[in-house]
Amino acid sequence: MVVRITHWLIFVAFCALLLTGVEIVLSHPRFYWGETGNVNMQPLFSLHVASSRGTVPTGYGVLPDQNGWSRALHFQSAWMLVLAGMVYVLFSLGSGHVRRDLLPALRWSEIRQVLAGYLRGEKPDRSRYNAVQRWAYFSVVFVVFPLIVWTGLAMSPGFTSALPWSVELLGGRQSARTLHFFLSAALLLFVLVHVAMVVHAGFRRKMRGMTLGEEEAA
Repeated sequence: MVVRITHWLIFVAFCALLLTGVEIVLSHPRFYWGETGNVNMQPLFSLHVASSRGTVPTGYGVLPDQNGWSRALHFQSAWMLVLAGMVYVLFSLGSGHVRRDLLPALRWSEIRQVLAGYLRGEKPDRSRYNAVQRWAYFSVVFVVFPLIVWTGLAMSPGFTSALPWSVELLGGRQSARTLHFFLSAALLLFVLVHVAMVVHAGFRRKMRGMTLGEEEAA
């Protein structure tokens, strides 16, 4: 039950973070490397979208500015994700869920066998997590999520003033923002693939399992 509850709390937080994150990016869709970055500097790369601020040159029109509420909700949703994630990790470690279901396989033959099955359109084994699922879930839970939290906090002046090394290790505040963007994109890709695999394995059955506990979740 703990896994199911934290799963949906994290999902709600993720949706809020995705929406507000897009709004925040639209206020300045240019990314830099280092400590500082502004419209007078050459960006590392830019997104070819309209900005919500007329002072940010993008070559497109200006969108309505939603930066205020989006930043506030983004911060609140982030703490919801962190708290739910901590409960999930602690419970999973204590219950053996990590050792039993998430520790990745180290043999390439197992991964290759699973990928070949996906390409042939075979239904996955619902009784256990396969090698690809283990690598994906373990990486997201113990690598991507912690790095997203770290890079997000590294953009906060209050956090970095207390722990300046946390942003220095990332190469600066703008570097943290750029890394945060790519990590978020990787997480979005994982979610899209995850949903696709749920549909492939049987959407109704898997949703019932993740809400009512009648079957293992995909």
